[in-house]
Amino acid sequence: MPPAIRLVELPQDAMTALLDGDLARAGSAAGVPLTDYFTTDEAKSLWRFRLAQLARDPSHASWIVRAAVAEPEGVVVGHAGFHGAPDASGTVSVAYSVDPAHRRRGYARAMLAALLERAAAEPSVTTVRATIRPDNAASLATIAGHGFVHTGEQWDDEDGRELIFDRPAR
Repeated sequence: MPPAIRLVELPQDAMTALLDGDLARAGSAAGVPLTDYFTTDEAKSLWRFRLAQLARDPSHASWIVRAAVAEPEGVVVGHAGFHGAPDASGTVSVAYSVDPAHRRRGYARAMLAALLERAAAEPSVTTVRATIRPDNAASLATIAGHGFVHTGEQWDDEDGRELIFDRPAR
């Protein structure tokens, strides 16, 4: 049986605390104990990006990054969310990352399933998108079997060439 995941909002206060390296304050703001994985340089880059995104448009808050909590253990195993609110065509793009200490246990698939469920519950969402580097075998395997179809390619300034996969929200 796949693991169960609960997604918990990381409010602005939590992301700010994570940038400061203050896990206790971040965990208090989020309502779950966060791990060192949330204060890595890569994670801090994400928090900076998301805080700037929220400063430009606070309506993204209910869509972007959340802590992924494995249930019933209550252990935070990574983070997941969307790159933002649905665009004008009703598309949302998934984003998820599993803490290396918890990889290869089905958590990425569980996070993706939770994100797909969230997207399906929102009437304005018509399409769920995943963009993945061609050499990212783990992410390509994660989306397999979830109805994603390769629809194109794009260039990402940070990640380089990415394959685009779409699927209907429902």
